[in-house]
Amino acid sequence: MKVAVFSTKPYDRVALTGANEAFQHELTFFEPALEERTAILAQGADAVCIFVNDVADAAVLRQLADLGIRAVALRCAGFNNVDLAAAEEAGIPVARVPAYSPHAVAEHAVALLLALNRHIHKAYNRVREGNFGLNGLLGYDLHGKTVGVVGTGHIGQVFSRIMVGFGCRVIAFDVRENETCLSDGVTYVPLETLFAESDIISLHCPLNPHTHHLINLETISQMKRGVTVINTSRGALIDTVAAIQGLKSQKIGAMALDVYEEEAELFFEDLSDRIIDDDYFSRLQTFPNVLITGHQAFFTREAMGNIAATTLRNLSEMEASGTCENEVRAMG
Repeated sequence: MKVAVFSTKPYDRVALTGANEAFQHELTFFEPALEERTAILAQGADAVCIFVNDVADAAVLRQLADLGIRAVALRCAGFNNVDLAAAEEAGIPVARVPAYSPHAVAEHAVALLLALNRHIHKAYNRVREGNFGLNGLLGYDLHGKTVGVVGTGHIGQVFSRIMVGFGCRVIAFDVRENETCLSDGVTYVPLETLFAESDIISLHCPLNPHTHHLINLETISQMKRGVTVINTSRGALIDTVAAIQGLKSQKIGAMALDVYEEEAELFFEDLSDRIIDDDYFSRLQTFPNVLITGHQAFFTREAMGNIAATTLRNLSEMEASGTCENEVRAMG
């Protein structure tokens, strides 16, 4: 299958090229993201391979259909950037990578929590400058704290188990209860209860119309004063303006983000020589109790290998039968 791979970074090329030895697709790599202006790059290909910030809306999908594209392969779990209804109308199946390494993302969420709580990033810089003072580095024991987990799929399940191992009381909300989480000692509660009782809230749910801006002014008002919020899922789960208000009022005591709702123009690029003109992102960076990483939670050797292999396997299945095990469809 001839595949146009968009949003390619050097590490994508390495992982996909290595995994492709078992599949023998014809891969053409493009650095630009997929959007209306760049869709023409897929001319001559049978399929496109895209990532989290590529745009596959109705207009783009119509262009791809006109170019003869027969499949869209996402090399990620989320698919909120694809208009699934338009894809079905165009007759283009869409497949994702539902579980590449839940440990990678869950462990990064834990790393963010530990670094934020114990001020590791600040202490590292202080010591490098010869400052060994402890003022401003006071943290708290995780043991005995209540951790609220929103979404207990593969990643949420792993994160919950780690928090149980720390001696935390773990409560969770999901539309379906996870039997493994229950056996690990996790208690399911209504979302309002989770917000009200949690010392730490970690988001591990997909982005959809029901979860968009799940963290907003109203839900923040339901939380404990000084709550810690962790998001390694999708940026738009959090209303950035509301989060800034929560931080200013100290209702949110600390926040760690690996994702951001307007990250498409920022993340995965080196912008160190430019002025970032996103005022909300710049405002977040001014808070001493906010820690941000650039969508790297997934980024481990194991995860990259699994993403590449699953993506290429999805393409092989769609080439052979027009569908695959990991196909996603519009609901309703």
